[in-house]
Parts: sequence; structure tokens; C-alpha cells
Amino acid sequence: MEKVTIADADSRMGPADVKRPLADALGATDLALNYYELAPGDSLGFGYHSHDEQEEVFYVQSGSVTFETEDGDVPVESNEVVRFAPGEWQLGTNEGDERAVVLAMGTPRVSGDYTMVRHCDDCGERTEQTISLTDARDALVTTCDDCGAETGRFT
Repeated sequence: MEKVTIADADSRMGPADVKRPLADALGATDLALNYYELAPGDSLGFGYHSHDEQEEVFYVQSGSVTFETEDGDVPVESNEVVRFAPGEWQLGTNEGDERAVVLAMGTPRVSGDYTMVRHCDDCGERTEQTISLTDARDALVTTCDDCGAETGRFT
């Protein structure tokens, strides 16, 4: 058995104000488990994405998160849960005025192929993107696969 306090788990850089990988802290090998706190405008992912092999479930503990999906926007309110099957496209964003707290679960832990698109100003459309750590290791950046432009920087 392993037990951790959420506040004791390390926080990671990304598009959320707080992201704590609880699976790492617990030593989980088969389940991805992440705790998020989203300030208004923050998102759960770096872009609109899908996992070929991973099923994801999001529990919104407080606040509200709007998920962009292939079928349109889906608001998920406090104490609601949403599930995405492998291959389903989604991106959850806090479009409200209050902080949102979310628990994200995924299985298998290693998600297989991950495809992400973001808007690239240089290309004028959404393009596939790559995420990388800066040389200074102080930020994560998203880069357009088509033209190489930086499309986002996350600390």
C-alpha cells in the first residue's frame, strides 16, 4: 500500500496552474492519475488531442470544465464525471471565472500514440504539434510540425 498527500506530490510544468502526477507519487504502474487545479483559461492538455490506446476519465471536484469534442463542447460541472474512449478527441478548458479542481485517470498508464493539434499563427490553421523541454529546462514548448513555429510556452 502507498499513501500520499496531494500537496506533497511534485507539481509539473504545463497548461494547468497545478498538475500533480499522483501515479508517480504512489508508484502506480498501470494507471495514470493526475490532480489538476485550473485557473480561469487553463486547460488539462497542451492541445486538442487523442490517445490511441488510453481511456481517460475526468472527475470535476469543483468548478467547471468545458471539453471540446468532435461532437461539440461538453460542459462538465462540479461533482460530474466524463469518460473518453481510446481514439476520442478532446481538450478540457476552464472557461469559467472560478478555479476548477479535477482528478484525471487513464488506463493503460502509457497511452501509446498521442496526437495533438494546436492553432499555428504562421500556418493559419490547426496543425500537428510536438512538445519539448527548453534547453534551459525552464519551460515546455509546443512546436508546429509543419513550419517549426513555437505555438505555446508553458512554465
